[in-house]
Amino acid sequence: MPMCADAAMRLDRLLTTLAVGSRSQVKTMLRAGRVTVNGQVVRSADAHVQPGDRLTLDQQPLDARTTRHVLLNKPCGVLTAARDSKQPTVLDLLPPAYRACGCMPVGRLDKDTSGLLLLTTDGELAHRLLSPKRHVWKCYEATVDGPLNAQDTAAFAAGLELSDFTALPAELEILRSSPQEAVAQVRVREGKFHQVRRMFAARGRTVTALRRLSLGPLTLDASLQPGEYRELTAQELTELLAAVSKEDAE
Repeated sequence: MPMCADAAMRLDRLLTTLAVGSRSQVKTMLRAGRVTVNGQVVRSADAHVQPGDRLTLDQQPLDARTTRHVLLNKPCGVLTAARDSKQPTVLDLLPPAYRACGCMPVGRLDKDTSGLLLLTTDGELAHRLLSPKRHVWKCYEATVDGPLNAQDTAAFAAGLELSDFTALPAELEILRSSPQEAVAQVRVREGKFHQVRRMFAARGRTVTALRRLSLGPLTLDASLQPGEYRELTAQELTELLAAVSKEDAE
């Protein structure tokens, strides 16, 4: 089923926003009768599309939504940025329509960090998720280059002193530990630059692999391979909006 526009909009602007083509290319498509709205060929660029209208291009349904919320399993080696002249970015993993409608990553995962990354066109939602005063929990799985023990767990819970700030109390759950390597889950309420890596460094450990498992109520979809993505479900979006709308956010 074709997906309808989210708000009233000029047809040429909507098609451009959907990355169907440039403004001049879109006008050529319209003049050629390649676009229909609700089953009728529309040739006028300044015709307005309403919420609920159904569009096709060359008889193929168009997903005309301009509001997007995307859950991406970010792979290592990809920058969390809109664009970069030398290296691939997370927007390069999505179809052009997502970039064209302004879908942007919420926060940042380091180039060498993988896992859950949310991208959205909703700037207010992104702001709320990133707001320090809301303390949205994030869970990571970290592999480090040596053993971890109960003293490390206690240090994370107390709040680690770093060079420029004291980290808020965090939860460290050791999944397995050996003299050579340990794997643990870490839950933090901040998103400072390289924070999880720096917290382990303060305990004398170097992170060799880091993957984000959750952001607030969102969890990484196990069916998504690195580099794959999907839209949030209606339930996920409802839970996410509820989580950032709490007036008593700590």
